[in-house]
Amino acid sequence: MMPDNLTTDPEFILLPFPSSLHIHYILGFLFLLIYFLTLAGNLLIMAIIKMDSHLHTPMYFFLVNLSFFDLFYSSVMVPKLIQILLARRKTIFFSGCMIQIGLVFFIASSEALLLSAMAYDRYSAICNPLVYVTVMNKQFCAFLACGSCLLGVINSLLNTLPLLRLHFCGPFLIHHYSCEMPELLPLSCTDLFLNKMILFTTLVIFGFGCFFPIMFSYTRIISAILKISSASGRSKAFSTCSSHVIVVTLFFVTGVGRYLSPATGSILEQVISLQYSTVTPLLNPIIYSLKNVEVRIAIKKIWEKKSILSHSY
Repeated sequence: MMPDNLTTDPEFILLPFPSSLHIHYILGFLFLLIYFLTLAGNLLIMAIIKMDSHLHTPMYFFLVNLSFFDLFYSSVMVPKLIQILLARRKTIFFSGCMIQIGLVFFIASSEALLLSAMAYDRYSAICNPLVYVTVMNKQFCAFLACGSCLLGVINSLLNTLPLLRLHFCGPFLIHHYSCEMPELLPLSCTDLFLNKMILFTTLVIFGFGCFFPIMFSYTRIISAILKISSASGRSKAFSTCSSHVIVVTLFFVTGVGRYLSPATGSILEQVISLQYSTVTPLLNPIIYSLKNVEVRIAIKKIWEKKSILSHSY
């Protein structure tokens, strides 16, 4: 027999960053600035790649997709975070939790698979340059991108649909700034074995299943780079790959580690969540523009062209 106060769509109270309302206002405007910078940075990368024909290659095709997912991820998480920080009533319904969790799983899974595709692209370009154009053709790149999205949808449904079987009977307090699976599951008064097994299994498959192939690819890539006789050739190869390695490390270490550890409601968990949901989408375009010579050249060309046009008028 279920408790009397059980509801099918309970309203949860979010408790982000234990501090004064004044500090919440400051944080709210700070994250609003971060959100606008994230939008601007990722849209700029997408526009630069679109405008420069020299960047119409598989590597930058995947980078456009990565920027799109970063925009999507940031838009799912940051506006709600700002609302929670600035609002006096910091609540979210279970249905809202379901939507947020489903979108997070979709984006995170798709992005993990996309990062794997980018690693394979770099492996093909550096280790098998003679067949690179043949292997990484437009059809295959589109297949990898669409496949990442499709598997992301499947992973999202696998994790969110079992949430419909859960019942919640209080307390309805989430010590976090958003609805994430590790915080939501302990609040249920339903047996969680099925949900935890699905979460663990999908994390292993999508997390480690993407991470280890990436590490294998880069082990082979580094070995191939070290055999390049030209110092400038080695430098260019390392420059191209290092930005991707940084992004992969930021994404996997914080994301998978966060979801494999039990929720404690600590401030550290919220900081880690901010890393992969807010900071990483902001840093990705900066990392790729600063570490990638071709992107810097494209930015310089567009800037010079803009300056010439402005002076001509």
